[in-house]
Amino acid sequence: MIMAYGMAKIGFIGIGVMGGPIAGHLARAGHELTVYNRTRSKAEEWAAEHVGTCASSPAAAAEGAQIVITCVGNDDDLSAVTMGRDGAFAAMARGSLFIDHTTVSARIARQLSVEAQGRDIHVVDAPVSGGQAGAENGKLAIMCGGSKEAFAAAELIMSAYAARIVHVGRTGAGQITKMCNQIAIAGVLEGLSEALRFAQASKLDLDKVYDSISGGAAQSWQMDNRWATMAQDEFDFGFAVDWMRKDLGLALEEARTNGATLPVAALVDQFYAEVQATGGGRNDTSSLVSRLPKSK
Repeated sequence: MIMAYGMAKIGFIGIGVMGGPIAGHLARAGHELTVYNRTRSKAEEWAAEHVGTCASSPAAAAEGAQIVITCVGNDDDLSAVTMGRDGAFAAMARGSLFIDHTTVSARIARQLSVEAQGRDIHVVDAPVSGGQAGAENGKLAIMCGGSKEAFAAAELIMSAYAARIVHVGRTGAGQITKMCNQIAIAGVLEGLSEALRFAQASKLDLDKVYDSISGGAAQSWQMDNRWATMAQDEFDFGFAVDWMRKDLGLALEEARTNGATLPVAALVDQFYAEVQATGGGRNDTSSLVSRLPKSK
């Protein structure tokens, strides 16, 4: 049975670009936070800005917590902070809740759920969409996998920093839904990149092209937020190419298991590899346009 709580004691692991703002919303909502970050200085900076304390390990952050939330880098990072030496699971109380906001494989989401069952820990895989701005503004979209009971408890907490929270299904369903999100974004950004370069080659006024097509079927979040900056070769807006390649790799790996065919995602993944090869790995995903030559 999941612990009952109003204002909760939360262990938060991963105080980075996304985790830091999320933890900040929880602190402002009145929850008691103990935070851990691999680079301790980031946790100390967060604690200096918010009401909270720093822990020396994931286990120390989880000690006595009703809820533990992770927002780290990849499968290996998540495995280390949960099941590794000084990992959170060993310190978590029976009946406590674990929420993971990392974008990882469905495989490790399922593995964590199995590991947690024996400890009576309730698990929700809850990757997010909305980027750094969504985290800072408390407007994230969160796609969740896990039991209905675990989701109901997690939803109360996540409402402090989300605009949309959806329970998709069983354990791992949240991660697979995030893969759907990245597959869709990859195709949209490639189409947007080609349209932009096509308009430039035709010597059109790009502002007027945007005004013309953004009100119709071609409209997208990427068009509304990145058309103008892509035209100016400005690519410093959060979610990096390196991370997109990680996410597309997860989707392509899952497709080998479920039998789906992802030709566009696979192609765009290789296009992003070209961006990385020219030193653009830390640029945001709209830098996909940079691999297409500009007309003279």
